[in-house]
Amino acid sequence: MDDPQTPVPAATLVIFRDRDGAAPELLMVERAKAMAFAGGATVFPGGRVDPGDHALAARFGGDPDDIAARIAAIRETIEEAGVPVGLTPMPDAAALAGLRAALHDGVALGAALHAGGFTIDPAALVPLARWVPTHRERRVFDTRFYLAALPAGAPEPVVDATENTRVFWASARGVLDEAAAGRQHVIFPTRRNLERLAQYRDFAHAQADALAYPIRTVSPWTEDRAGVPHLCIPDDLGYPVTAEPVATVKRG
Repeated sequence: MDDPQTPVPAATLVIFRDRDGAAPELLMVERAKAMAFAGGATVFPGGRVDPGDHALAARFGGDPDDIAARIAAIRETIEEAGVPVGLTPMPDAAALAGLRAALHDGVALGAALHAGGFTIDPAALVPLARWVPTHRERRVFDTRFYLAALPAGAPEPVVDATENTRVFWASARGVLDEAAAGRQHVIFPTRRNLERLAQYRDFAHAQADALAYPIRTVSPWTEDRAGVPHLCIPDDLGYPVTAEPVATVKRG
């Protein structure tokens, strides 16, 4: 059982689908209401880092925790949405279905890739942010956010229908507008990242901006502003909105 005082390592993947003359679309999933964490929320695909992710990360250089998180983000996106990122060759429909079924059956990603004749490239992902909430009333995740471009030839996403009830493409501003209208539930970290992502014209713009900022852990804190408690984040990490009244904050 997880210690509620110890953040659980996790990773999430923001996939860009560029559009000529329009804001890029992002891959989003809507979590099942029965889920213990962020039930019913609209989020990016992702989940916890597993031991198998660390085992596969050992084959690569670099920071092992970062590489394991990249691998987890790729694995979770295949499991939750059926979209392969960073794989060579691009799986056809049958191969992808087999890979996804193996992962759902608990096969480690490294073994599933080997069986299918695939290689994985963690460098396909670009670090965007790292968030660790400070509240301790429920499970807390140490989540690394990554960016990736939708690979050429990638299939349309298909919801896993277990942890999630819907998978869809939408612009960052579109999701924020739906949340403002009360039609989608967006938790604090997702909202702040969507506001940041809404600034970008395309994946190249997002990548350049992400690389311009250091990856410094974001741990929101509460601060009174004009007598109103706000949940705040640092103002030097590229986020256009850095405070929200506590009364309106949606948590996981």
